Amino acid sequence: MRLPFLFKLIPFLIFLVVQACSSRNYNVEMKPKPVAKVTNTKKDSVAVPVMKPDSLMRSSQEDSVKRPSLETAPPAAVGGAKAPVKEEKKKKKKKKNVFLGYKTRKGVARSGSGKSAVIETFSYLREFKEPSAYAPAKYYYHVRRKKIFKGRTIDPKVSKILHGPYKKMQGGKTLEEGFFYIGTKHLRWEKYNKNGILTGKSHFEKGFPRDAKITYYDAAQQKVKEVIPYLNGKVEGDYVKFRPDGLLEWEGQYEEGKKVGEWIEYWPFRNRRRYVFQYPETAYDEPVEPYLLREYNRNNSLIYEKGKLDKRGQEK
Repeated sequence: MRLPFLFKLIPFLIFLVVQACSSRNYNVEMKPKPVAKVTNTKKDSVAVPVMKPDSLMRSSQEDSVKRPSLETAPPAAVGGAKAPVKEEKKKKKKKKNVFLGYKTRKGVARSGSGKSAVIETFSYLREFKEPSAYAPAKYYYHVRRKKIFKGRTIDPKVSKILHGPYKKMQGGKTLEEGFFYIGTKHLRWEKYNKNGILTGKSHFEKGFPRDAKITYYDAAQQKVKEVIPYLNGKVEGDYVKFRPDGLLEWEGQYEEGKKVGEWIEYWPFRNRRRYVFQYPETAYDEPVEPYLLREYNRNNSLIYEKGKLDKRGQEK
């Protein structure tokens, strides 16, 4: 009686075995589950599939992974890249113009036009400083007239004291160059002709020619009496003579051992001009007797000018 019952259970057991085996097979028609997209953030790390590339591929990938980009690099890395740029800017910052201990500025003076225009480039003191009272010649730039002058009296309101490199050019060629020190010629000066050939050179020490003969009133050599300029064994350049109190008595210019141009005698107070005598313009002009060109009274008023004015009889 039991065998027929077992035969009836065999189909049911076979069905269970088939169902169990079918559950272990993959369903080809089944769609893969969607994979969640991974977004890069500063905190999340990028998932990189494990591969076995060759040596070249490995080195390039390692470099690309190690090298930070603007998108993935942290703020510290991006900000740090700007630091060297700032340091370079600081290094490239121009130094202040300083010549022999004094701050200077650059200037340009022009005269004439076209190819014959003369251009003077120079430096001047930022702050006014009076040149030495004993300087044979003083140079300054007049702001209003836009020219460089040589004179004894300087107005601080409209004058800039020359100090530093100087160059005079015409048609792109240098005619003269040198240095100034607080309104006086200093160090080496050179002159050239229009063909660029050196025609003369001289050396100065704060206004005084290097080979000048200087005499003093005192043993300490503080009060200058007379400055006779010498160049190559000849009297050449600016001549000055002072009174014991330091005021100017005479000034003029020598060329090739001869007096040239205007020679001025001063009143014994305030460095005011009294007589102006005219000599030949250059040492190569025909020699003539000097003559009185102008005369000034004690108030610095012009009372005589040759061929134009004569008020000397009106003076008390």
